[in-house]
Order: sequence, then C-alpha cells, then structure tokens
Amino acid sequence: MSLLKDILFKVAIEAVKGSTDVAIHKLDFDSRKIGSNDIFVAIRGSVSDGHDFIEKAIQLGAVAIVCDTFPEKIEKEVTYVLVKDTNTAMAFMAANFFGDPSQHLKLVGITGTNGKTTIASLLFQLFQKAGFKVGLLSTVKIVVDTIEYKATHTTPDSITINHYLKEMVDQGVEYCFMEVSSHGIHQKRTEGLHFVGGIFTNLSHDHLDYHPTFAEYRDVKKSFFDHLPKTAFALSNIDDKNGQIVLQNTTARKCSYALKSYADYKAQILENQLSGLLLKINGNEVWVKLIGTFNAYNLLAIYGAAVELGLESLEVLRLLSDLESVSGRFQFIVSATNITAIVDYAHTPDALDNVLKTINDIRTKNEQLITVVGCGGNRDKTKRPIMADIATALSDKAILTSDNPREEDPEAIINEMEQGVAPQNYKKVLSITDRKQAIKTACQLAQPNDIILIAGKGHETYQEVKGIRHHFDDMETIKEILEQLNK
Repeated sequence: MSLLKDILFKVAIEAVKGSTDVAIHKLDFDSRKIGSNDIFVAIRGSVSDGHDFIEKAIQLGAVAIVCDTFPEKIEKEVTYVLVKDTNTAMAFMAANFFGDPSQHLKLVGITGTNGKTTIASLLFQLFQKAGFKVGLLSTVKIVVDTIEYKATHTTPDSITINHYLKEMVDQGVEYCFMEVSSHGIHQKRTEGLHFVGGIFTNLSHDHLDYHPTFAEYRDVKKSFFDHLPKTAFALSNIDDKNGQIVLQNTTARKCSYALKSYADYKAQILENQLSGLLLKINGNEVWVKLIGTFNAYNLLAIYGAAVELGLESLEVLRLLSDLESVSGRFQFIVSATNITAIVDYAHTPDALDNVLKTINDIRTKNEQLITVVGCGGNRDKTKRPIMADIATALSDKAILTSDNPREEDPEAIINEMEQGVAPQNYKKVLSITDRKQAIKTACQLAQPNDIILIAGKGHETYQEVKGIRHHFDDMETIKEILEQLNK
C-alpha cells in the first residue's frame, strides 16, 4: 500500500480537506470497482459525471476523493483533494502509484490518423526479432513480452497504461511501443509518462465527431510532441503538410522521413507487387512482405525509429525484410478459383483512398475490383458521403453496407453514404444493410482473377448493434463464403 501524499506527487492541488497521510490500496475512476481504502477519482465524461458517484464510492470504502468541485456533503473520515483537472491528476497519480514505470523502459509513442497500429505492431515485432523483451499498447492488443491481453481502446486510461507498464518493467521489458490517439492526448491519458521518442504518421479526416475542427484535431496531435523531453526524438512524416507543423515547438531531437521530400530517412519504391515491396532506403535496397505506398511510409518510420533507438542500420534492413503484416491491415487470401479477397481496417477517407489506389496500381485492369464498405454509427457523419464517393470512383463495383451501426439506424447511415455517389457511378453501387449478405454478394459477383476489398473493420471480431457486440470477423466470413461457393 502507498500513502496518499506520495501518490499526489506532482499533482497540482488547489485545496485539501482531511489528511493526506492515509494508506491507499488502489485508485480507480469507476465507482463500481471501488473497495476498502481506495481513492476514487471523479472524472467528467461525455456520458456520465464521476462527481455524481462520490457518495456511492465512499459507501463502497473509498477513503480519498479527487474532484474538481467539492461535494456538498463532506464525510469527516474521508480526505477530499480538489484539483483543476481530474484527468491530469489521475495520470500523475497512476504513474506515482505504480512506481513511475515509464522511467524504467524506453517508451515510444506513435500518433497520426493512419498507420499507428501497423507501426507500433511492426516495431514490436522488429525489436522482438532483434532479441529484446518488448511491450506493445495498441488498438489490436496489449502485449507484455510474450503475454497477450485484449485491448479495448486505442489509448487506454492512464491507470491501465501504468498498470501494464509496471508489468512490463517487472518482466524485464526494455522497449514499449504505444499507439497515442487524439482522444488519449486530449483526455490527458499520456500525462506523467516519460517518452524516449514520438512518431507522427499523417493527418487526415477523422474524429471530427469528437474534435470540433480539423485545426483542433491537428493541435491536439501537435501537443504530444510539444511535451516530449529534450532527450527524446521526434520523427515526422514531412510529406504530410502537417509534418513540419507538429515539430514546430518540440524541444526533442527533430528528424524526418519521406518518399517525396528531402528527409533524414528517405525511401524510393522500386517495385510494388501483391507479393511485396522493393524499397531503396537511404541508398540500400530491401525487399519486404508488405505492399502499397502507405506501407512504404510505415516501414520508413519503423526504420527511422529503430535507428534513432540505437540499432545498426543494415541490421534494421535485414529485420524489415522479415516482418509479417498486421492483423486486419491489408490481409489477403486467394481462393481456389483465384479470387483475391483483401480485408483492411480502412475506415477514414484517406485510408480507403490509399488502399484502393494501391490495389489499382498493382492490378492489371483485366479483372474487377469489388469494394464492400460501411461507416460506423455515432461517429463523424461528414465522412460518410466522402467514403462512398471514393469507393465508387476507384472500384468497378461498390457495395455499401453496415459497419458498426451502434445506436444508429444502419439504413440511415447507408442513405447518408449514398449522397456522396457521383451520378456517373450510380450503376456501380449496391446497398445491402446486412454485412454478411453484402460480403456474400461480392463473392457471387466475383469472377476468377477478380479482387474483393472488405474495408472498415479489419482486425475487429465483432459488430456493434444497439449497444450489443455480436461476433463478426470479416476475414473469417469471406473465407467461409468463398469455400462454400467453391464446393
């Protein structure tokens, strides 16, 4: 157990009622998980306000409350700590409670709209192949050396982050690669963490249901680099127009990567095939198993980060050539009738555009490209017509369907997507609400040598409808359908 006064180290305290010389068992922001001798941190969320559950937390055994407004009812045996921002306070408290674990390993954060999961996962894979004990905090999974845990958020809450970092330290992990989302930065989940490096991938249309403007979305990403220490590196994609902006105020060591611009880490695509990429990176050629221009950027970021972390450049190239693609990121199978089915997480206009252009660059145009795509419910509505426009413009046929409709009417989402279809592309479009039926229809329409892209859900193994997650795996579904049709 730790003392409350030690857990509050570095927290900007405005007032205290009660003693801070109190032994604490654990801290939490979910009142339902509070037990004897715990701290309850009252967080103001988009759905509920933790301040409404202070009394319940005390009934369950909380001996300390961290809040931004004192409750009307004050219990004598409870300590109340007033802070300006409970999210920030919780981040520092979590780091203190778990022994400041990020100081005891090399933590690298990856942020941007697209590529975070691929870069984090492949850096994990590369450093593991190099013989190190490695940790991963990603959208797909959390890994502590060889032990895997299920991930629920791109960037978990600060208590969860520090819990796993502590476990990594205990297991002797030397490096950890972490996806850093705009939500995570904005909600202060990364405060109190010590990063040895940060990577910026790109910025495009996404999360405008959460951020009121694109400028705010960009500035939130930028703030991550603003807070990096002088001893860290800040590696940015300067082919992206925001690549220089995110580095403007950082005190970290600035370095860049690009395919088109002069940069510290430069690559050229020599060959782009379905079997892989031949790249020339800083003058040396390397064959890799991933495909597409977007993956050339990802691999270049990985190369740059590995070199900045001290690995020898030729050894990094050797390791790059051995990397396997990440689950749900341009995963493909070829059926017995030679139909290529690709599953990709592309759920933003930019990501969908990249994937479709990659396929079109590789294919011969003697085959059909059939795209199955949807848009998530209770998320940014402005991208729906744009996604449909891209899918229909860059495919021979497009099937608009459900993604994770959540609390929205899936047909209403599809109707909004349809508004973006250009008149000349009307004949290319089918709208099928049931995702499995949409995938089945794509398979029935496909002829030998055709290509089917199923976009939007990638690695996800569920479909969320009216608050309930039903099992649904795009890759599993298309494999099953293609096998049935081949019988």
